[in-house]
Amino acid sequence: MTKIELYDTTLRDGAQGEGVNFSLDDKVLIARRLDEMGFDFIEGGFPLSNPKDAEFFERLKKEPLKNSKACAFGMTRRRGVKAADDPGMKALLHSETPVVTIVGKTSDFHVAEVLRVSEQENIDMIAETIAYFVSQGREVVYDCEHFFDGWKSNPAYAAKTIQAAAQAGALRIVMCDTNGGTLPEEIARFTKEAAAAVDTPLGIHTHNDCELAVANSLAAVDAGAVHVQGTINGLGERCGNADLISIAANLALKKEGYEVLSPKKIARLSELSGYVYEIGNLLRRINQPFVGPSAFAHKGGMHVHAVNRVAHSYEHIPPETVGNERRILVSELSGRSNIIATATKLGLAEDADLMNRVLEEIVNRENRGYQYEAAEASFALLVRKLAGTFVPHFTLEKYHVTSENQGAGATTEATVKLHVHDEVEHRVAEGDGPINALDAALRKALKAHYPKLAQMSLVDYKVRVINSEAATAASVRVVIESRDESDGETWGTVGVDENVIQASWEALVDSIEYKLCKDEG
Repeated sequence: MTKIELYDTTLRDGAQGEGVNFSLDDKVLIARRLDEMGFDFIEGGFPLSNPKDAEFFERLKKEPLKNSKACAFGMTRRRGVKAADDPGMKALLHSETPVVTIVGKTSDFHVAEVLRVSEQENIDMIAETIAYFVSQGREVVYDCEHFFDGWKSNPAYAAKTIQAAAQAGALRIVMCDTNGGTLPEEIARFTKEAAAAVDTPLGIHTHNDCELAVANSLAAVDAGAVHVQGTINGLGERCGNADLISIAANLALKKEGYEVLSPKKIARLSELSGYVYEIGNLLRRINQPFVGPSAFAHKGGMHVHAVNRVAHSYEHIPPETVGNERRILVSELSGRSNIIATATKLGLAEDADLMNRVLEEIVNRENRGYQYEAAEASFALLVRKLAGTFVPHFTLEKYHVTSENQGAGATTEATVKLHVHDEVEHRVAEGDGPINALDAALRKALKAHYPKLAQMSLVDYKVRVINSEAATAASVRVVIESRDESDGETWGTVGVDENVIQASWEALVDSIEYKLCKDEG
């Protein structure tokens, strides 16, 4: 088995992606989770670039990583300056990380037009920088910027740059597809040529501008690279970096002869992916391979029928091997197999007449604007209602919502009057908007009867206009996502009406009813 090192640069290269902005605490939390997962290297940033990155390394000094090697990132020394005198070198040393990652120029074009130094000066900058850190007891990962472009245009000079890094004592030489425009066959060929030029183990760092970052990384590994750099969920500048989630899963589950993480850690990849999205307050890519909510979701009736018989007929791996789960989507495209697969969890799949009624009701409701693909909880409640097994935990007598603006901003107040068991609950609450106020008033009315509702929170709220040609009289669909903090489960509910508040109320009630039913087992 060949050990493949995983080098994570989510906190530096990933943070350069549009819309990504990690706080200091975010960076520390993600680093701790990556350390727990057993990633080999975790890059924290350039300590001279901003106070946040500098403080990140100060935090690691107080509480070092347990399993991973922390890396501080920087560039080769400046032209005409000794490495020991360069402010960037001093900042990297002060970070006290066991590994320093240095980026340098490989392409003769960039040496002449961007760096504006002689080719020999560039080689000297690479060699002297690496040698300096090695003399200070640090391991050095050398990132060859624009490696593949440089190797294409002038392979002889590109080879001299990596030979200088190897002779200076670099731990790894990492070939970077900085522009993300290289194809897998080129990656493989140039990796083999680079391996023939140096004895130092090679690594790969790819960008996703051609949707090939993962494929290129795997091509480099097959050609001899033993070190892969990337980010969680493929975050990064422009089109992103190679997704270490997919790389780890492919190496562990799809290819033979490679050792990466452990089976128990591979089974937590979905958890890790979701954790980084959540910490970064980022929208999850639902069709992300291996770990996305849609990765093992089946909608077509024929597919579901086959999966129910033989799971691998439409699944390339068991979902649980990466911590994911199979989802059967319900829509007007569904056949009986979809309905039966979903109803099996409720113990109602043996009732053929009920399954027919459910399918008919789904088709009718979707014609009115409902969608149950992201509202499994509303679907489960609908099946129970049609089966006659659903008993509501409360009934509404009325609700009332008012908003007013007195010059200092709008304020919203909601009043609800409910019947809970044999009691009447009449409560009022303020909120940031009508739905937040309704949610607060509803919880006030129910908390004495159902204290476990405190474990539930609303995590997402979406509104979609269905028939926009009706203008202000158009129907709207509201989808609410909720989470149970006691077990981490999330679920979706849906409501449809011409009145956005009524549609929201419907989705909100379903969300609470699902939580209460779940607590009852």
